[in-house]
Amino acid sequence: MSDIKSRDKEFVADTYARFDVAITSGMGSELFDETGKRYIDMGSGIGVTSFGTADVEWVKAVSEQLMRVQHTSNLYYTAPCGRLAELLCEKTGMKKVFFGNSGAEANECAIKVARKYAADKKGSDYSTIVTLENSFHGRTLTTLAATGQAHYHELFQPLTPGFVHTPANDIDAMRETVKNNKVAAILIECIQGEGGVNVLDKEFVQKTAELAKENDVLLMVDEVQTGNGRTGEMYAYMNYGISPDVVTTAKGLGGGLPIGACLMSEKVGNVLGHGDHGSTFGGNPVACAGAVSIIERIDDALLADVKKKSEYVFEALSGAAGIEKVVGMGLMIGIKTVRAASDIVKECNEKGVLCLTAKDKVRLLPALNIPMDVLKEALEVIKEVAAKEI
Repeated sequence: MSDIKSRDKEFVADTYARFDVAITSGMGSELFDETGKRYIDMGSGIGVTSFGTADVEWVKAVSEQLMRVQHTSNLYYTAPCGRLAELLCEKTGMKKVFFGNSGAEANECAIKVARKYAADKKGSDYSTIVTLENSFHGRTLTTLAATGQAHYHELFQPLTPGFVHTPANDIDAMRETVKNNKVAAILIECIQGEGGVNVLDKEFVQKTAELAKENDVLLMVDEVQTGNGRTGEMYAYMNYGISPDVVTTAKGLGGGLPIGACLMSEKVGNVLGHGDHGSTFGGNPVACAGAVSIIERIDDALLADVKKKSEYVFEALSGAAGIEKVVGMGLMIGIKTVRAASDIVKECNEKGVLCLTAKDKVRLLPALNIPMDVLKEALEVIKEVAAKEI
């Protein structure tokens, strides 16, 4: 066993079932381990490295900010923080942004916004947040409570109260849930990533938005994994023709540094006042400088290219031997294989293609700018492995 792996096993908390790969360097969509073996990165750090590893523009932006000031705290203004908030508002029509360090923190902020808004408008007993079964919203005690998957709850009771889960794509159940609870907000993922790359029905999402508006309930969309160009639009909700009150995002926003953002519409932009929320590292100038370099480059041309590559992936894999179906949107793709997804991913790793799983599916989250020839090479390996006899 290498020093990297043995040291990790001795000193790092044993919370991750790591693959037997120690990444030491990379460029773009290619990574290299300690032996020099090359891998095609089809996971981008679980949707984080939007423009790949060691992206030149991102490295330049981060490095230049590091040479100015790496941290000040939120007692002071910094240029990258304000510029990033401005860009996010311009691209979404939102009015205010709160920065944290992760998707879970972004969702925590959204929950606080919803509960304060409802308390101010209807009374503090209107505190229930409705989420969907099979959802995933984070690993803090509160975002675990929001997550609609019971197995995540089992070891950590009691969780934060005030969350109700209802089936996805069942608008009648959603109506009953809102009717029978004192609801502050509805929180959804347009594509349930950790839940298995499940794309919500457009009609369900639109009717949920209408229901929220009718009942003065906030509609909040979790774009932690689906956001920042991943689905071929800036944010996944834009594929559904809705206007959320709150949007949360992280992962691909920072390009590789920890950052989360809670975007608030004009309706709720001023709900949080001085002292209502805070974060020591939120809005860190280095993380924000990196994020600015990402968001500035997610333009119409890039989004069109994401859609083009998505179409190619669907065409290449649909109906291939050993593949039952291909689901997803943009470059957030799930592959239901005849053989166990975990076995497919393990064998792909051995052949130099790094993939992910999501429930019973192989999950692909490549860099948005993955070169077409590299993408084709990876897909050939995936097809070869999927076609292997059980």
